[in-house]
Amino acid sequence: MEVSAYYQQFERNIFIILDALAAGLDLRTTALNTSLPLEVYVLCEVLNQGGGQFRLTTEGLERLREFQAQYQQREAETEAIMRRILEDKRAMMRTPEGRVLVKEMLIRRLEFFNEAARQVNVMRIQQSLGSPPQYRSGIGAALQKAEVHK
Repeated sequence: MEVSAYYQQFERNIFIILDALAAGLDLRTTALNTSLPLEVYVLCEVLNQGGGQFRLTTEGLERLREFQAQYQQREAETEAIMRRILEDKRAMMRTPEGRVLVKEMLIRRLEFFNEAARQVNVMRIQQSLGSPPQYRSGIGAALQKAEVHK
């Protein structure tokens, strides 16, 4: 997918993830439980590098809700920052690993949220089809199988 498509789908992708969480999708045993809050933090750092004013005070998946609220308050400003960053081929920012292109950092975040929304959609479909939750322990799943075979 092209960068412009990731950018155009960004707000929709955030909505898909938050809608799934509101519908009760449980991400506790998935990598998204850890990676979503981290990616939101990095995205805010990138946007702040471009002139944004994002401040995160929550932890875990609540961080995504907090980001969305701030994003909606400054939607036009944030979109302008994203466009400016994507057009700038020389802007750099410091990270613990060294200096990286701000544009590249933003592109990676946009790709991440696109993929996360896709994963969440798949998980919701599996849930709607009655697929067992991922967090069931081996013992619980074995007991459930034993009951089915009676």
